[in-house]
Amino acid sequence: QVQLVESGGGLVEPGGSLRLSCTASGFTFRDASMTWYRQTPGKERELVASIGNFGISLFHSSSVRGRFTISRDNAANTVYLQMSSLKPEDTAVYYCTKGWRSLTPGGQGTRVTVSS
Repeated sequence: QVQLVESGGGLVEPGGSLRLSCTASGFTFRDASMTWYRQTPGKERELVASIGNFGISLFHSSSVRGRFTISRDNAANTVYLQMSSLKPEDTAVYYCTKGWRSLTPGGQGTRVTVSS
């Protein structure tokens, strides 16, 4: 079965950086587009970024463009989200999932808190 394990979250000050990782198993990772989305309590899931299976096609939402970068390592079955210039409004639980611009339920998520 599909398993997605996110990691790398934590507490960071505004302007800081974090790199999130998502390690996948249970499917052929190199054949799948992957997506990061985030969610805060009481709000809908928000698409953050997607990457095609070869890592060439990229999408970043307007709210993170220029600050976040999605990437992948097919040899390691891992997708990354490099986050820089973090803002308090980036505080959320971040999830990865299969698919292009997908919001289907992913792993257990990793919590990112941006606060001074």
